Formats: sequence, C-alpha cells, structure tokens
Amino acid sequence: MTELKELKELVKAEIEKLKYRSTEMANHIFNNPEQGLVEFKSRDYLVKELKRNGFKISLGVGGLETSFCAEFDILQPGPSVAFIAEYDALPILGHACHHHIIASASVNTAIALKRIADKLRGKIICIGTPAEECMDVKGMMIRNSAFKGIDAALMIHGGDNNNNNLIVLAMIGLEFSFKGKASHAAAAPHEGVNALDGVIMLFNAINALRQQLKDGVRIHGNIIQGGDAVNVIPEFASARISIRANDLEYLNLVIEKVKNCAKGAALQTGTKLTVSVFEDIGNNLLKNIPLAKEYNENFESLGQEIDSEPFLLGSSDIGNLSHRLPALHPMVKTAESCSLHTVEFLNFGKTNLAYNGMINGMKAMGMTAVRILMDSEFLKSVKEDFKKNKIKESKKRKEK
Repeated sequence: MTELKELKELVKAEIEKLKYRSTEMANHIFNNPEQGLVEFKSRDYLVKELKRNGFKISLGVGGLETSFCAEFDILQPGPSVAFIAEYDALPILGHACHHHIIASASVNTAIALKRIADKLRGKIICIGTPAEECMDVKGMMIRNSAFKGIDAALMIHGGDNNNNNLIVLAMIGLEFSFKGKASHAAAAPHEGVNALDGVIMLFNAINALRQQLKDGVRIHGNIIQGGDAVNVIPEFASARISIRANDLEYLNLVIEKVKNCAKGAALQTGTKLTVSVFEDIGNNLLKNIPLAKEYNENFESLGQEIDSEPFLLGSSDIGNLSHRLPALHPMVKTAESCSLHTVEFLNFGKTNLAYNGMINGMKAMGMTAVRILMDSEFLKSVKEDFKKNKIKESKKRKEK
C-alpha cells in the first residue's frame, strides 16, 4: 500500500492542477445565483462536471428536485467519504455566503481524489444539498435516506478567518399570525380587534424575556404583514421569528417561552393566534475531535495558520447532518474583516483572497479524506468519538 504521506502529496498535487478549473466553476456559480430549491442551472452545471469525470449521477436524491448524488466506486472496497456541496444564493444579495466556493470546492476535491483512485480504496461521493439558507434540507434528505452508508461527510465554508472551532446554533423559524376584526379606525374603533397590536405585544414580550435567557440565545424577526389602510384597524397581522440556542434541548425550552409570549399577546388583545413553522428545526454542530485534529494538521502543513478560538457562525443544517454521521465543517478565509450575508462579504467572492482560501481548504479536506479512506484505525477513532458525543447528548437530554 502506498504510504499515507505520499497519497496526501498526490491529492494536493491534483488539487493544484485543478486550481484554474475550480476558480472557473466558482465564478460560474457566483455569476448565476439561484435561490433555494430552484438551483436547477447550478445543479446541472456541477453534475455535468462530475459526470464528465466518471461519476455515476443520481438526481433528486432525498426527495428534492435540485439535489444530486455523484458516486465513484473504487475497485478496492473500503469506507465511503462524502463531500457536501451547497449552491443556493441569498435573495437580492446573491452569493454573499460564498456557497459558490463550497460547491466548487466539494466537487473538485471529489474529482481530485478520483484521479488517484487506483491508489485508494472505498467510495468517493459528492452530494448536492439545496436551500441551506431557507430550511433544514439536509434533515429532510436524512429522513429520505440520502446519506445512508456514508462513513464521514466533509465540507468547507467561507469566512473572514481560518477556523475549525465553529459554533453552529440550533434554530427554528416560527411564524405567528394574529386574527382580529377590521373596523374604521376613526368612526368605530371600539368595534375592531387590532391584530397588529398582537404582533407588537409579542415583540415587547420577547424583549422582556431576553433578560431571563442563557447566553448564546438569539431571537430575531420582522413583521410580515401589519395591515393595509391606515384608517382601518388591521384584521390580520403576522411576524416571523427565528429562535436560536447553543443546543437543541435548550432551544426547545426557549421555543415554549416564545410561544407563551405569543399566547399572552393574543389574550391581551383579544386576537386569535396561529403558530406555524417557516424554517424547520436545525441542530447544533456536533464536533468530531479526530476529524478536526486531522484537518487542522493538514491545513497547517500548507504553511497556513488556523484560529483555535470559538467562532459563532450562526445556524446551518450541517448541524442535523453532524448528528447523523461524523462531519467536518471548518471555515476558510475568503474575506477580510466583514460578516457573512453582507454586500462587503459578497464583494470578496471572486477575489484572489477568496480563491486562495478555497484551494487551501480543498487541499486540507482532500488530505483528510485520504486518511479516512486509507487508515482504518483513524476511521475507528472518528466513529468512536461520534458515538461518545451522541451518548453525551443523550445523557444531557435525560438529565433535563
């Protein structure tokens, strides 16, 4: 068997050869932004490249039209490693979360490994997961068996620093709708029931609630509908609220508190309350220490530095996947001193800084994948750490 160190050098060399094509593909996705669940052109573009490089393609995996799974079976049997591609864009802003980099990085790292497949064992997979920005698609795909048989999932994410100690918060998106009674606001206000007052009372109650919550909780939202004419008491009003916490267990407690705020608002205003989910629940990121350690060592071997301080990324459905199987989700530096989902971050999307970060992340991710495929003892430690963390999470739930 070829030595592990030599295999890592080989995959690094293949990724370096793919540098121009990786940048070209990222540019294409960036220039043609598509929002979640309608990323047909992006999906087809990525799939075409994978098919051209010998991957077997399945479309619509996990019950979603714009998803895909590309597989390459190596002759020598062994474990399977999946690279996760995200390619949806934000409304108005476009690729201000640098998903064009995620997509190209995962596709081309899979292709780089395929090029040295005669020296590897197992299966190389690239899975396209749509609509990361708007719902728990990975959770839906898990429930529809899209990740069955995969030993580990890898991806990188852009940001303004190199970091593999990301905090991904558990979250849910709830819509609160209040039904009242319309009436002329000047001639007969006493005959109306103001639905907008219900929404306003909800926001006031949430603001009062914040002081009694643990650190790490985030509650934010906006008014979706607040009435029509100024001189008509609003019959219908609604707000969307995102609720986040460090783990799913505490998130569920906060959800109930926020719902109680809404119930109180409805009671005070005499309105009828309806609560619905507009963004499915997502879990926190379950870290895998052996995977993270391996990636960090590979990344630093490239002459790069990685920040060990915790970094709050926000929320992502990678959290749900990390509770299903061992997952790696580091950040690579693709921007300078700015936050995701901003125009400033968008403007770094096609810079040398962004694409240098992408290539470094691809190399470290590719070397990590080689270790998963070729070192059975390492994979065993990855799975043991995953199992240990799942048991720990289960004990926390029972204690609460």
